[in-house]
Amino acid sequence: MTALVPAPVLTSAEENYLKAVFALAQPRIGTNALADRVQTKASSATDMLQRLAEKGLVDYERYKGVALTDAGRVAAAAVVRRHRLWEVFLAETLGFGWNEVHDLAEELEHVQSPELIRRLDRFLGTPTHDPHGDPIPQADGSWPAAAGILLDQLPPGTPFTVVGAADRTDELLNYLTQVGAVPQSSWTLVEVLPFDGTRVLQDDDRRLHLSALAAKNIWVQAHPQGSGAPFTNETH
Repeated sequence: MTALVPAPVLTSAEENYLKAVFALAQPRIGTNALADRVQTKASSATDMLQRLAEKGLVDYERYKGVALTDAGRVAAAAVVRRHRLWEVFLAETLGFGWNEVHDLAEELEHVQSPELIRRLDRFLGTPTHDPHGDPIPQADGSWPAAAGILLDQLPPGTPFTVVGAADRTDELLNYLTQVGAVPQSSWTLVEVLPFDGTRVLQDDDRRLHLSALAAKNIWVQAHPQGSGAPFTNETH
């Protein structure tokens, strides 16, 4: 566990590359895959990786791809932490929907003020997950457990609360917002249709049919039977 101490001052572009390598979550990332992730040319990605290697943040070898160094992982996690804290602030304090916060947080994550982030964290009550259910790296370098389980893992008859989305594409988030399957909404999984795995959900006054694909991408917390409170085995 390594505390998220301030890294060398980086440009927004450098931070985006570190975050992209971090997000791809493989031992070594090919230059072409990274270029696709950040939507640039492979030659531009190579130039940036050489610059980050000079700063000791990545281990880069031509034709062998790139991996984060320990310092690079700390720097990337710090960017992820800032991004997800800003998402919580935008959703909980300013009232933005979970389908609206990502692009705004992409801009705010590059504000490199450790004191601002410390105060933001305290103001928000040291949250462990962002509005999409993604864990927020903590200041001491620890990572919280998953927000819950995926909806497709629940048996019929289980009441639950939506806590996030594994797929954060605009299409899914906008759809779930439209039908009301948003964080903190409570439902019961009534049945799973045998033909195509559609999940039939029920809240107090309506039913909702969700595709099997959607169910694979919604984080939920099951309620103990007979209880209105969500159940979780997380330790924070």
